[in-house]
Amino acid sequence: MKFDYQIENIGDWVIRFRKPKFEGIFPAHILLHGWTGDENSMWIFESKIPDDVYVISLRGFNPTPLGGYGWQISGEGKWPTLNDFQPAINSFLEFIQIKNFPQCDFSDLTLVGFSQGASLAYAIAIEHPDKISAIAALSGFLPKGVERSIGKNSLKGLPIYITHGSLDELVPVEKARTAVDVLSRAGAIVSYCEESVGHKLSAACFNGMESFLKSQ
Repeated sequence: MKFDYQIENIGDWVIRFRKPKFEGIFPAHILLHGWTGDENSMWIFESKIPDDVYVISLRGFNPTPLGGYGWQISGEGKWPTLNDFQPAINSFLEFIQIKNFPQCDFSDLTLVGFSQGASLAYAIAIEHPDKISAIAALSGFLPKGVERSIGKNSLKGLPIYITHGSLDELVPVEKARTAVDVLSRAGAIVSYCEESVGHKLSAACFNGMESFLKSQ
């Protein structure tokens, strides 16, 4: 089914979204772009999301030196911590409370994040596991230090699909392998796809993500 989409300013947010073409209340998938991205960067994944889902792609608040936007400012060459993401987490929680989307059920919420956006998705789930129904984390990394603080079974039963390229030079594949281990020990139900590509999804992992999203 071909969807129309809209781009709007809502408060401080710039978003791109599509809504189902039929009546009802629908689960939400929120797309979180990576460093230097914007509300359009993640729209390539929209076609893989089921028709009966409200899809919202958010633009980060922090302009980057290279253009585009990010979700935190931690200093060049540093891996961000959970605390670095706190302003973005707080803004995100405010966003899902707004009443602009009467057909959207934010209590049934899947996050789809790429790179730094995947890290933000992890951060939101770790801080507020009751807010998230599932995560697709693409070429991402855990916030620095969470492996020492995340509680046992704190993510019990949370479905997480992780994909990474073994040739990724921006986010080393070890970051993804660590996330699989740490999140599994926290009780999440983790599926992992690793292929010989760089900082992007392979065709196989792309298809795996589609299957994962349809199963939620």
